[in-house]
Formats: sequence, structure tokens, C-alpha cells
Amino acid sequence: MNKCKWVLAAALLLLAAATLPCGAVELRVSREALERTLKQQLFSGPDGRFYLKGSEQTACWVYADDAKVSFVQDRIVVKVKTRARMGKSIGGACIGISLAPTAEVSVAPFGEGESIGFHDAQLIKVSDQRELNFLLSPFLSRQVPSSMKVDAADLLRRALEGSTAASGTK
Repeated sequence: MNKCKWVLAAALLLLAAATLPCGAVELRVSREALERTLKQQLFSGPDGRFYLKGSEQTACWVYADDAKVSFVQDRIVVKVKTRARMGKSIGGACIGISLAPTAEVSVAPFGEGESIGFHDAQLIKVSDQRELNFLLSPFLSRQVPSSMKVDAADLLRRALEGSTAASGTK
């Protein structure tokens, strides 16, 4: 009988400890997971494109696609291929120039509560040509989203629900 009291007391102690508020946990996000999230949240347009100006229906447009992520010091660098038809739309055609440079954007990651994301987006490079950088940087820097935020708890919940369904284990 005495043994049962100890077991019951230990079980109650564990139950009480489980109901205490938890502290913060460290969440590591891989480069691949970040690329997938960017593609789902930002590059979700037709053919995985993010239109900075115009759309697939307009004659003149600027879009980015094929995002590649890397970590440099305390920032995230996103390298994207950009395509542009810049000029004046006349009779359904874009009269101007076509460009296809590779651009780089740097962002600072943040986490607050259940949200994770980025802020302080900076356009690092528009192309390998200095003259083109000089002309396009002012325009494109206003078109880059300055911040993005996702609910990490919700993403984790959905991922765990998916793994529960696949494994059959709760």
C-alpha cells in the first residue's frame, strides 16, 4: 500500500510539472525549409514567380523566380533570377528593353512569440553590370517586400499533423 502512495505521488508530481509554463525553445530552420517557405509564401504566382511590377497579363513586367537561400553572418541572403520587360505598353506590346539579371536581397531574421520572419530587406545586387545596378537599384529597392512573417506554431502544428497521418502514431 505504501508503494502505491509513492507511485501516485510521483505521478501527480510529473503531472504538475507537465502543466507548468514552458520556457523558450530554440527552433532551427534549414536552408531547404526556408526555400520551401519562401516559395509557398512569396513565389506562389504562376510558374513560381513573384511579380514586382505588372503581371502575366500585362505587356511590361518585372518578376523574380528560382530563389536560392544562403546564410551570411547574421543575415539571410536570397539570390533570385529576375526577368524584365521594361518600357512602354503600346498596343499590347512592351516597347523597351528585356533584361534577365540575377539579383541578391539580404534580410534580417527575427522571431517573436509564435511568429518568425524577416525584416530590414536590403537589395545587395541587381546585376553584374555597374551601370545597370545604378539604373535599376532605386526602382527595385522599392519593390522588394520589406518584411514577411509566418506563424511558426501553426506551421509546426500542420507539419506534425501530416506526420501523424503518415506514420499512424499520435
